[in-house]
Amino acid sequence: MTTTYAVLSEGLEKSYGEVRALRGLDLAVPEGTICGLLGPNGAGKTTAVRILTTLTAPTAGRALVAGHDVTRAPGAVRRSIGVTGQYASVDGDLTGRENLRLFARLAGLRGAAGRARADELLERFELTEAADRTASTWSGGMRRRLDLAAGLLARPRVLFLDEPTTGLDPAARDRIWTAVQELAGRSGGGGGTTVLLTTQYLEEADRLADDIVVVDGGRAVATGTPAELKSRIGSHAEVTVTHPDALTGAAAVLDRLTGGRPVLNGERLTVGVTVSDTGLTLPRIIRALDTAGIPVTDATLRPPTLDEVFLRLTRVREVAPEKEHAA
Repeated sequence: MTTTYAVLSEGLEKSYGEVRALRGLDLAVPEGTICGLLGPNGAGKTTAVRILTTLTAPTAGRALVAGHDVTRAPGAVRRSIGVTGQYASVDGDLTGRENLRLFARLAGLRGAAGRARADELLERFELTEAADRTASTWSGGMRRRLDLAAGLLARPRVLFLDEPTTGLDPAARDRIWTAVQELAGRSGGGGGTTVLLTTQYLEEADRLADDIVVVDGGRAVATGTPAELKSRIGSHAEVTVTHPDALTGAAAVLDRLTGGRPVLNGERLTVGVTVSDTGLTLPRIIRALDTAGIPVTDATLRPPTLDEVFLRLTRVREVAPEKEHAA
């Protein structure tokens, strides 16, 4: 079966003077999927999204969104997408219903059609009871759901979400996650919308994304499902010893078993190491420690977290957040 891509870029580049924000970014996001775009500050995520949403032109390369070239047919791209920024863009002086009806008119939905679509989305995002209160009285989570609803008024084929749950409490974040999953056709009743998600919450990407693209230095440094990316760096073994004198011996055993570089923590009395050998089991680790006469109080062997994958794949550095004119 031929895969149809909702977002496709080849060799995408963007320069601002001597600053190269993108250095040949390739993306391929199949229709009806959720793609997580991850990367440290300054990696190029914001620049990529601005190009894909026609807010800025690429210096080189080509990008298609919903089958339309972002440079040659920007109007067609805009009619095919929805965009929800990092912060809610709703008007606090208007009610929730008034906000959606206003956005509906801006999206070309007028009269009864706009009112019906607004009411439909208020119900879909469980906002009907508060619909006639001014948005300034709503919680942050409710405003974010209203913002997400506004991005869906015109039934976009592709929805761009820029850090949709920033600053929300766990309960509000979970509701947003459920809504996003439904958009892509999960959890029943979804519309099959393609979602390109940028986020700083690794847990968010792990839960939502079908595929993840890790961006660093203006290019994609890794692509795959969350499970595939985790498998690249191996599991993590950690043992807790009974006294500080046993740390060195435990490290030597783990070094011999894994060929990795054990990390010792004298305060916690632990030794941790990355395990690339998929055949290494926890019982084998425990037997080796016992044979060496090293007493331990705990031992674990677990898959890596997406946070660990992210730190391994990117050159994490302290830089200013991306601005509109730079990555």
